Amino acid sequence: MASKKDQSAEKNAKVHTLDSTNAGEVKIADDVVTTIAAIAAGEVEGVSAMSENLGDKFRTSVGMKRGQGSGVRVDVAGNMVRVDLTIVIKYGHNVMETSREVQEKVKNAIENMTGLTVTDVNIRVTGVNSEAKNDK
Repeated sequence: MASKKDQSAEKNAKVHTLDSTNAGEVKIADDVVTTIAAIAAGEVEGVSAMSENLGDKFRTSVGMKRGQGSGVRVDVAGNMVRVDLTIVIKYGHNVMETSREVQEKVKNAIENMTGLTVTDVNIRVTGVNSEAKNDK
């Protein structure tokens, strides 16, 4: 049986039960889903960076650490997940093609790693990284 401290940590971390059998329970925290989404999006060639959303900016302003999932918000309800990503595109990459690739990669990563069903992957492009590469 989980201690009161463990139960309190689960409430603060937004933990969801994925499976419950005679052998025990499998639970996953929203932060895990957020990290999976951030890593998957960052692996797409045309993504320059994840951009902070308003929640990230607030947490940073009150002294909270910026996490792996900055620019990512997930809403988990039952076994369904909705993902909102805020990204910066590399200059020269097609915004629509890059966004579609991010959507596909994030959806596949979350579903394959967690067994959850991703209903939406919403992309907000907040900038273009125009830094020229120095090949000298």
